[in-house]
Amino acid sequence: MAWAAPATAGPKGWADASDIGRDLLVGAALGVPAVQGDWRGDLDAGASVLVAGGTTFALKELIHESRPDRSDDKSFPSGHTSVSFAAAASLEKRYGWEAGLPALLVASFVGVARVRADKHYVHDVLAGAVIGSASGFLLTSRHDDRVRLTPWAGFGGGGIDVAMRF
Repeated sequence: MAWAAPATAGPKGWADASDIGRDLLVGAALGVPAVQGDWRGDLDAGASVLVAGGTTFALKELIHESRPDRSDDKSFPSGHTSVSFAAAASLEKRYGWEAGLPALLVASFVGVARVRADKHYVHDVLAGAVIGSASGFLLTSRHDDRVRLTPWAGFGGGGIDVAMRF
């Protein structure tokens, strides 16, 4: 797989792998609803990722924990992990375990990769997972495919088509 890092990879390889995993998850959380015309799913996923990222940023600014590699003092909590778990939790809540389980496995990989990259301690990653999961589960609504709203616009006007399945 493109995002897998071999067991012998150095910190840079693990950091790259965590970047790819995070980007794939955020892309999936926003892309799956977009492809399905599920604007509410896109809004929920976007809000989940933004709230997780914002919460993480605020905590980093307040806590100032030094990273294991001593590159800066923004170790706690893990931003990669919080955003990854927000995206994964949003996918799980919106579309069920079929989408959620693989996403949660990738999010877990991102957390492990951040520790292996020497960018975070285990407690940083666990805190990020809690923040992201809470954001994703609390800000995402379940997908109800019995009702579909489709906005449309043309030269003569616009509106919203409503389709219901009984």
